[in-house]
Amino acid sequence: MERRTPPVGRAAELDRLDAVVEGLAGRGARGGPGGGPGVVDLTGAAGIGKSRLLAELCARAAARGLTVLRGRATEYERHVPFGLFTDALADLDPDLLHALGAPEPAAAPVLYGVEPPPPPPPEPAAARTGAPPGTAPGTAPGTAPTGVPAAAEPLPPGAPDPSRRSEGRFAVHRAAARLFTALARRTGPGLLIALDDLHWADPASLELLDHLLRHPPHAPVLLAVARRERQTAAPLGAALTRGIDTGAVLRLDLGPLAERACVEHLAPGLPPARAARLYAASGGNPLYFLALLQGQGRGRGAAPGPAGGPGLAALLLDELTPLTGAQRRTAQAVALLGDHATPALLAAVTGAGRDGPGADGLDSDGHDSDGLDADLRALAARDLVRPGPGGSWALRHPVLRTAVHEDTDPQRRIRMHRAAARALARAGAGATVRAHHVERSLTSWEPERVAVLLEAADKAAATAPASCAHWLGAVLRVLPHDPAHGRRRLELMLARARALSVCGELRESRDLSYAVADAVAPDDATGLRAAAVTLCASMERHLGDYDAALSLLRRELARRPAPRPCDALALGLELGASAPHSTPFPRVRADVLAAFELAERLGDGPAAAEALALCALGETYEGNLDAAREFSARAGARLETLTDRDLAGRCEALARLGWAEFHLERFEAAERYADRGLAAARRGGELYILTHLLLCKAAVRMNTCRLDSARELADEAEGIARATGSGELLTVVLANRAQVLLAALPPGDRTALAVAEEAVAVAGGRRSWWASLAWCVLGYAALYGGDADRARAAMLHAGRDDLAGLQPSMRPLFLEALVASAVATGDLDPAREWARRAREEAGRLGLPTQRASALRSAAHLLAADGDPGAAARLCARAAEEAALCGATLWEAQSLLLGAALATDGTGPRMWHRGRRLARAGGAGLLTGLADLLPPAPPPAGPPPAPPRSALPGLTPRERQIAALVAEGLTTPAIAGRLYLSPRTVDTHLSHIYRKTGVTTRAALAALTARVGPAREDRAPRSG
Repeated sequence: MERRTPPVGRAAELDRLDAVVEGLAGRGARGGPGGGPGVVDLTGAAGIGKSRLLAELCARAAARGLTVLRGRATEYERHVPFGLFTDALADLDPDLLHALGAPEPAAAPVLYGVEPPPPPPPEPAAARTGAPPGTAPGTAPGTAPTGVPAAAEPLPPGAPDPSRRSEGRFAVHRAAARLFTALARRTGPGLLIALDDLHWADPASLELLDHLLRHPPHAPVLLAVARRERQTAAPLGAALTRGIDTGAVLRLDLGPLAERACVEHLAPGLPPARAARLYAASGGNPLYFLALLQGQGRGRGAAPGPAGGPGLAALLLDELTPLTGAQRRTAQAVALLGDHATPALLAAVTGAGRDGPGADGLDSDGHDSDGLDADLRALAARDLVRPGPGGSWALRHPVLRTAVHEDTDPQRRIRMHRAAARALARAGAGATVRAHHVERSLTSWEPERVAVLLEAADKAAATAPASCAHWLGAVLRVLPHDPAHGRRRLELMLARARALSVCGELRESRDLSYAVADAVAPDDATGLRAAAVTLCASMERHLGDYDAALSLLRRELARRPAPRPCDALALGLELGASAPHSTPFPRVRADVLAAFELAERLGDGPAAAEALALCALGETYEGNLDAAREFSARAGARLETLTDRDLAGRCEALARLGWAEFHLERFEAAERYADRGLAAARRGGELYILTHLLLCKAAVRMNTCRLDSARELADEAEGIARATGSGELLTVVLANRAQVLLAALPPGDRTALAVAEEAVAVAGGRRSWWASLAWCVLGYAALYGGDADRARAAMLHAGRDDLAGLQPSMRPLFLEALVASAVATGDLDPAREWARRAREEAGRLGLPTQRASALRSAAHLLAADGDPGAAARLCARAAEEAALCGATLWEAQSLLLGAALATDGTGPRMWHRGRRLARAGGAGLLTGLADLLPPAPPPAGPPPAPPRSALPGLTPRERQIAALVAEGLTTPAIAGRLYLSPRTVDTHLSHIYRKTGVTTRAALAALTARVGPAREDRAPRSG
């Protein structure tokens, strides 16, 4: 067995990795995922030893019996879809894959690339001589990374043809997760997926990795990634960081090696003074240290500079100085081809292929296949290149590859890429495999080569829209700016704008579609202009600029000649989508109904259903619930008749209908529509619509007290929203997530408050439905955080004049927060007015949850007026109302509030039921408050003596004020009793609320009465 040398100076890191592998193997033996981190995150600077440590982890995992898949991203191939994972799966034993049965069609892009691998081409002499020297033991002949002609194999039996797939990229993610789960369960101890140089990964691979982070496989699977922190995409870095807090991610940030370890292991016997100089110049970076050491051996000084900087590149390039011209060109070819540097492609790009020397304009100096083989051996002897699987070659380190690649003459790079593309075409490689080399060698308009990029873009559109947009951009760069190509340019620009919108690049999509709309004449009769305007307005809406969207749409609808009916329909539906976010629905009601009638005349069932869903949501928001129910029923009936194919591109209708049903408090129907919309959106890939569907389902789960799943849904929505760059979208996501966290976390946890504060900050000065919601949630978070004044101010800011800014169909619930905050500060007059308004509006709406909220508002006032028994009875009625529609969270809250106030012996029963509901649903806030306010002991027998410190954590002055609140005194009365200002009393009360977790004077009075004040807490009476 080959003896391995462990990485230098990383004993502590290796111990932690050993523990992770041991834990994973143990969980695999038990047949379950178990606990422990599911992700290892290795970070550090270039050359610090991440890849070496990752390789050691792979070796130790393999020694424990785990199946190991190792892939690496490469710097110059960042737009090859799923390249990181196809590289990893190239190591998979074909027999193991066959044992699992035919793979799912949706998993094909991850297994084989967006297109199937081509058949192997005729191999040159260099390839026929057998495996190159140093090929890893056990490497099967003909195996190599996907897309390498000399290494490609035909698809295994039953493998799908990815080029004929219709599944979207989210279906790919789920299928890949199931594949990894099956592999882990099949292989006993588990599965390790090691992904190196993650900072260079293609967008499709990053999306898949993000999915695996958020939805870990239910099997012993360990993901290990190595990356440079500063070059990692921000959303992925954030997702990994969040996993650290939950224990799902183990991060090892590799710093410089200690001087002793560096010198003793890398340069034993070096004179101490010289070793110290080299170490200081290297900064403890082993790659830089070795480069300096080799440079001094060739007579170069220790050039200063950061690891990975210009000084290192110069030292690495100096290693090429002794090479012959042919050897140097071979090294350049290896650098250019990356992981696909097989003998077949190397022969093609160095001129040693079947076309002979000088093919494709390359000067080979008579370089034949035998010469290529000799050059590779010479480069391997100098440790410049190392063998890989299936006869491929790679430079020994990515930093060396970068240095060699950038040092190659640009014109020569172009010629080599052109030769590689021609060789791949001769081998029958698909467009997505050739696209990288075609793009790199495309300097002018060449229709045949451009056709390859267009075909690749088309094939990647469903599963890798970022790559699709990239290749379309490459075509647009060389497309001639002349009238003959003008129309084609606009069509490609619009296609690229659509691809950008799907992958969440909303601003770039908006700008591009604006440019198309501006360039097309107003009398356009082809629909291109209308399509660009509709897309542009949609992007403006999702970015939060509703005024711009409305202006754009109304101007287009009013132009002459009028848009075609089908175009007018799309424009009208988008116009209606601005309500109720910033435009009152009554202002666009006629436009939406006109769009519905037009859809009916055109026989466009999906568009008609979308118009009805718009009406349902608009009327629901406004509180016109009879009309809302009618529109919702009609929209639902239409949607039931539509197939999933009919709904492609219409997922927003399901989101709107789901939200309408949610606000109508028909939670089961809301979740059903959300689930169907999620399935359709994951296939179609519209990120911004997926977010709304996730939030709708999260809101249902929160109100029905299923907080664990609600948190997962809200977390997923946040990751997507941040990736889109839309402040408007992020506002609503953060607001909804803060609501979920407020209900899920225990009293005193300020996470929800921080999230609500961010939502308000992101909303800025916007006045929209979602901005108002953000302020309302901040009000609730402040109220439960003990700051009644801030809560009141936030709710009033959300409501604006006469509270008209509060959502009409939920206004009673928001008014309850105002009532509670006013009662908490002793300001009862406005509290009475708000409670009266809540009662009237809840009666008009007739919604159980809103009626329950109005009853609780009245209960707050009764408790403040000294009638806790009547308040408790109202809370019991509120619980019954909430139970009518399945709003378990509000049922539990009503029961627990009533239990704290009950005086007739019903308190324990209410408490036990409320706490049981809260605990079963993961409602940490209510469970914690229940534990702070346990039921009074039964009357039989003497009550237990109260603890000496009746309200632990409070200062003597705070306990004194709490005792006076229990006596029923208002803030002015307490101020007079204690010779304090009312403002000072309110400040003390906010501290008391925060420390005890209660939010109202009634609850504080009940808590104080239960535990009883200590003697010194009682305040003297004035006079």
